[in-house]
Amino acid sequence: MGFEAPLWRAITVFRAASLVYAVVLVAQHHDLLARPWVAWSVISTMAVWTAVSGYAYTSPKRNTRVLLSADLAIAFGCLFATVFAVFPGYLRMAPPLTTTWFAGAALAAAVVGGRRWALSVALGHGIVDITIRVLLGLTITAAVPRGVVLLILAGYAVGYMAGYAAEAEQRFARAVEMEARTRERERLARSIHDSVLQVLAMVQRRGAEAGGEAAELGRLAGEQEAKLRGLIGAQESADIRSAVEPPAAPVSDGPRSGPGETVDLRSLLGAHATARITVAAPATPVPLEPYTAEEIDAAVRAALANVERHCPENTRVWLLVEDEGDTVTVAVRDDGPGMEPGRLGEAAAEGRFGLAQSIQGRIRDLKGETTVTTAPGEGTEIEMRVPR
Repeated sequence: MGFEAPLWRAITVFRAASLVYAVVLVAQHHDLLARPWVAWSVISTMAVWTAVSGYAYTSPKRNTRVLLSADLAIAFGCLFATVFAVFPGYLRMAPPLTTTWFAGAALAAAVVGGRRWALSVALGHGIVDITIRVLLGLTITAAVPRGVVLLILAGYAVGYMAGYAAEAEQRFARAVEMEARTRERERLARSIHDSVLQVLAMVQRRGAEAGGEAAELGRLAGEQEAKLRGLIGAQESADIRSAVEPPAAPVSDGPRSGPGETVDLRSLLGAHATARITVAAPATPVPLEPYTAEEIDAAVRAALANVERHCPENTRVWLLVEDEGDTVTVAVRDDGPGMEPGRLGEAAAEGRFGLAQSIQGRIRDLKGETTVTTAPGEGTEIEMRVPR
């Protein structure tokens, strides 16, 4: 039941209090009843339904829509039965037989269906009330619209509160789930750190010391260690986002993605982390449109491929991500041999367009800019700035 349980209990108390008020009014104006047995039958029906609905709405096996349909049918039926039970003079002295008891159905509609349902029920009450007075030959007084306005205000307030309470309950449930997942992840992380990560780190260190084929084995072990640490960190970030954000819609491929969909650029670029590639990104998500994020990732892959192809095997690479609000900057730096001035132009003249097309072309299509900084012996830095 969650947050709804106290709401249903409050509505039941309201119905009971309103029922007592209706009994007092009927007894007070008993001489104005055309058919007293009809009036007391209506009161009896209201009493039975107050007890039944109070139990049914709080039952975990209830069908809320069916219950609400029965609730509205009984409320409107009891309201319209006034025309058969009273003389015209009764409505000059008192409201219809249901009095404020009818508002219980309007509040139930607000909890189940929100503000629009509450508005519809309030307007329906006004229509039935006017019909009763017309059938009894009475004039429409200011009391009729006042009652409708009060029902609308009460229903709107309860519907508004119910909607936000439901959202708060969902967020709380995600927070509890995230806490449980965090504890389990920490337990697994301790186990992994005490066994797998330490073994991989030892293999990497011993392999580098031994040299030869063992050095290659150590390098592979170092890459697996970096990927495993990155996986643990990415899962932690995903858990934190799931606790404060609603579940995101599935992301489609390419520029055909729907409006409002975003991808965290950190998740895409974090997958490139290895023993030689260090990824530094903000602690908070860097949301971009899927197509933009994928194009930036493709440009980064091209830059890393250039490092792999043209630099020594032990070249270190730093992949830096900066979120500047209206602009996202991604830099790929290496400590390789660098390039001579004019080398990029020579490569383009020789028909080698890797940098020009795979990197600069992609960023240019995103309305961004690419800056290449290099010098012999000082490595190379490729900075990509893309506007949101």
